[in-house]
Amino acid sequence: MDRLRVLIADDESIIRLDLREILVEMGHEVVAELPDGTGVLAAAQQTHPDLAILDIKMPGKDGIDAAGELLESHICPVVLLTAYDHPELVRRAQEAGVYGYLTKPFRESDLGPAMAIARARFEELEAVRRQVSTLEEALQTRKLLDRAKSLLQAQGMSEQEAFRRIQKQAMNTRKSMREIAEAILLAFDTAGKGGKE
Repeated sequence: MDRLRVLIADDESIIRLDLREILVEMGHEVVAELPDGTGVLAAAQQTHPDLAILDIKMPGKDGIDAAGELLESHICPVVLLTAYDHPELVRRAQEAGVYGYLTKPFRESDLGPAMAIARARFEELEAVRRQVSTLEEALQTRKLLDRAKSLLQAQGMSEQEAFRRIQKQAMNTRKSMREIAEAILLAFDTAGKGGKE
């Protein structure tokens, strides 16, 4: 496994110390240590960890709520480390999107695979998120182009002529076809409003 930058949060200082030693022995770097979940998000935004290992039961904000904030912000995957394996906690961890769940006492042989799997799953999900974002962007661009072509067609152009005009204007101005379509829509919208006033 590659060297990871890890954030840890546990209210027991001895557990934090043990965890730090294990992580360093494994070749990782601990970039932040916290005694509760309250400052996890702020610490993660400052240190940009590759992974967070959080205890569930902590004063203030518990590890599951802190994990939810990290995952909602797409900062890093979370492995929960806890002495409790109560079904309700497991359900909450699943709902928060946690990538790993280990019970104390833990062994290095358990921690390494849990970290590797959490990191891999997080990267897979982030890749899917980026792909969805790209597809949404493409769909929005397509809709804008179709609307701009329709406006040009209403001015007497064929669909092919309207498309070529947008394409040519994009090449001539070194702008994207989406930018040209937006400009056409804005021009027609402005002209329409100007004609009504």
